[in-house]
Amino acid sequence: MTSGVTAAVAAAVLMGCYLVGVKRYFSQYPPTLYLALVHGLGLCWYLPAVITTGPLTTLFPPLSLIEAVVVTGTVGLIAVALAAFYHALAIGDVSYVAPISKLVPVFVLPVEVLVLGQQLTAQQIVGVVIATGAVYVANYHGGSFLRQFRTALTRRDALLALISAAIFGIVDVGKRVSMQELAVSARAFVIITLALVPVALAPLALQRRGAVDLRGEWVKLFAAGGILAVGQHLVSVAFVALPASIVSPIVNMQAIVAVIPG
Repeated sequence: MTSGVTAAVAAAVLMGCYLVGVKRYFSQYPPTLYLALVHGLGLCWYLPAVITTGPLTTLFPPLSLIEAVVVTGTVGLIAVALAAFYHALAIGDVSYVAPISKLVPVFVLPVEVLVLGQQLTAQQIVGVVIATGAVYVANYHGGSFLRQFRTALTRRDALLALISAAIFGIVDVGKRVSMQELAVSARAFVIITLALVPVALAPLALQRRGAVDLRGEWVKLFAAGGILAVGQHLVSVAFVALPASIVSPIVNMQAIVAVIPG
């Protein structure tokens, strides 16, 4: 459990800084184009590192058709959630959008407890509530408690961020099922994610390929891909060791990290 918490905290810090970098250096990119490029480049970093540890065939357990659909469907939803979030990030302030998009635990906890029958101790439930509340406080701009939610339903950037949070809630539960119940390894899930997200977004990304002059941009993109690959690995390691309702609040504390420099 300790290793899972450590990985989740490290992922939160790394990905929080990554979000600020995305807003600063890549906000001019169409979201689908950026996501397709950076995930593909992340795979270029990650795949050689994994190959040095052994054959790729040993990473993937045998899955039935339904199980394979669960895994690939989870990754497909990642692409949808990321597209919504990065579009919100492109049109809104990172210090406002990031906290809303990280209200993922609000959606994860009831699904995992009610649908999957996850048993949490009272201490764990309190921790989830505190972490989720911290994300709310980071996004508080004064006024009544419900004002923040009413604003989220009227602003386009906030609404997109909220939609991405709901989808990511389903994704996090899907990750837990994939890596614990279906025994998909952390490295295998990262490879699937980095490979399938560009494929899923390719039709939209190709339509926007002329929106940005990529000359001179590849070094920054390649660096972003490497950071993303490390972050995805840390998140997957955490999901192997812990319930989604615990991992999700910790990882999504990246919103707090993003608010400070943002």
